[in-house]
Amino acid sequence: MSRSVLLLRAVNVSGRNRVPMARLRELLTAATELNDVSTYIASGNIICETPEHPAATCAAVRMAIHDEFGVDTPVIHRTHAQLVSSESAQPFPEGDVKSVHAMFLEGAPSGDGIEALQQRLRDTERIALIGDDLWIDYGAGGVHSTKLTKTVLDRALGVAGTARNLRTTRTLIELTA
Repeated sequence: MSRSVLLLRAVNVSGRNRVPMARLRELLTAATELNDVSTYIASGNIICETPEHPAATCAAVRMAIHDEFGVDTPVIHRTHAQLVSSESAQPFPEGDVKSVHAMFLEGAPSGDGIEALQQRLRDTERIALIGDDLWIDYGAGGVHSTKLTKTVLDRALGVAGTARNLRTTRTLIELTA
């Protein structure tokens, strides 16, 4: 059976958007059709057998999280093969594993979204769209000094997404293998 990851956006273990991972695993095992559910770190990475109907599963997971925790968060599905394909095609292999991020999108971005983001890049930043994944190399300044904030990305792309750094993305590839 193939494995996948369901990526949650902007969840935390405390404070705002609190979603405790142990309770999330219990909930998803009991309330959805997901099998072999595990999580990786507390940022909302759900590892599971690849669901038969990914879009319906993402909607069910989103509803279960909302009903249980009061958090409305996009749920984005990627198979192991999709993760491998995107990571192997990303054009920043020399980038720092903490500064290169994959922003996994719910769908295709708006037609002029990438061009709009290009206009906001700092000198050391680079972006590339690989399928429905926006790869960002934040360069020397890192993610904390960028102008590519969540709000800027959402407006330009016209679609929700959630980012993971290259180190986490590579770990998710290993965990879904």
